[in-house]
This record gives sequence, structure tokens and C-alpha cells, in this order.
Amino acid sequence: MAIPVSVQCVGLITLVAILVQTIAVALTFVYFNKVLNTMQDSFSRSSVSCLINSDVEDWGSQGLGAEDRKSDPCWQVTQQLHHHIQKMTDRFQREMSITVRNKLTDVLPVLSPGIRGVSLPKVAAHVTGVVSSSSSSSSSSEPSSTGGSRMIRSHLGERIRSWEGHRGLSFLQNMELRGGELVTPTAGLYYIYAQTYFRLPPTGETEQEGAQLVQYVYKKMSSYTVPILLMKSSRSVCWPRGPEPGLFSLHQAGTAFLQHADRLFITVSNATNMEMDGRASYFGAFLIG
Repeated sequence: MAIPVSVQCVGLITLVAILVQTIAVALTFVYFNKVLNTMQDSFSRSSVSCLINSDVEDWGSQGLGAEDRKSDPCWQVTQQLHHHIQKMTDRFQREMSITVRNKLTDVLPVLSPGIRGVSLPKVAAHVTGVVSSSSSSSSSSEPSSTGGSRMIRSHLGERIRSWEGHRGLSFLQNMELRGGELVTPTAGLYYIYAQTYFRLPPTGETEQEGAQLVQYVYKKMSSYTVPILLMKSSRSVCWPRGPEPGLFSLHQAGTAFLQHADRLFITVSNATNMEMDGRASYFGAFLIG
């Protein structure tokens, strides 16, 4: 059976219409996609340019009023970024101020109690080395206890007694300095530190054996006659050859639980070579809990 001519015409027109519509949709999609890519690229370039080239202080010199500046996208982005940076900077400064103040309170060897706004621990002491008028007063012979006919040394090293507690960087905060010993006023956990500085004379061209520098931190208790060793620091050094002396230091720190009226003192192995400089030889303690 033959298809009528009118039906064929309708089918052909429908096919052409569908084809034209498909082409139009495809062209529209391509066009809008290109426009969107162009807008995105332009916006990115303008944002970067806004952040790089824009100066907040130049907006007034460009003749723009307050309302014009507020409606400008670049001005808005710049203002938001500026506000965020300022907020983070203020927060960082506050946190750093608190951190530095706390560190100043803890770092006692370089802290002067006269600094305004910095509170010292309730119980603390920092004593510094001082040159004694006689060599015998800077160190003493070992205390001993009599056991039959023999003399028994109660601690290692030579005790350092010449400490300053009131001048320069030294201070005593509710602690006492008696005979080169720090006396604790109350029981608790203490942070204890010590540093000793040594000057070894040159030996010229003469060869000598190495020296052993040792530093000891002891505590004395009223209920126990023999001092108790809390910390020890040592270093092996060579005697300097040539005209210049050898300079060495020992430093140690730690915590210990101390009772009321316990005494802290320092001994060293080479007291005759110790340099009693207040900024190089010192020791101290403060209550932390």
C-alpha cells in the first residue's frame, strides 16, 4: 500500500524540526559554556589583580564615595581579607604576650624581680657566684664524720660557699641563703638548676693528662646526717696548650621533692679552677607544686 504524500510531508517536516532544535540546543550549550569559562577566567584574573594591585588607602584617592566603594566587589574582598588578617594578628599578639610573660616567670637565671608586670613564684631563689676575698672561702674542705680513727667524706667534690643572693641578677623570694646553702621554707616539688664555669690555665707546650670536671647538687635533711646526691654533671676536657686559657661550663637541672628546712648546696671537682662570675656560675630553685 502506498503512503500518502501528506503523511510523508508531515514526517519530513517533523524530522527537520527535531534536527534544527537539536542543533540549536547544541549551539546554545557551546555558547553558554564559552561565556561561563570567559566569566570565570575574568573573575579569577580580577580577584588576583584586586589582591595584588589594590591598595585600601587608594580608594579615597580614586574619587569613589563610600557607597561606591561598598558596592565594588574588589573593595569588599580587600576589606574582608584585611579584617581577617588584622583579627589573626591581634590574636597572635595576645597569645605571644601571655606566652612570653609566662616564660619570663619561669626562666629565673635571667629574670630580675624588678620587672613590672612579671610576678615571681611564691618560693624562689637565684644566687650567683661572687669573688671571695680569700681562696679558702670560695671552697671548703670536705665535711667529715668521725668513724673510729678514720675520717669519712660525706660528699664528693669541694663545696662552693661564695654565693650572692641580693645584688645584680640574684634574688631570694621567701628562701634563705645560709653558708652557701639554700634553705627551703616549705615542702613541695622544686625545680633546681645549677651552672658552674671553669677557667683552665694554659700549659704551654707541656703535655698533661685530661681533666675531669664534675658538678654535684646535694640536699641535706635534718633527719639524715649524710647529704643526698640529687644531680650530677660531668665533662672530660683537655688542658689548653698555648697562651690562651680553656673555658668550660657545666649545667644541669631537674625536679626533686623537698621537705621543710631542707638545704641545697653545690660541689665541684675543680674548685680552684672555677670562675665565680655572676653571669656564668649560679644556681637556684623554685617551688612548682
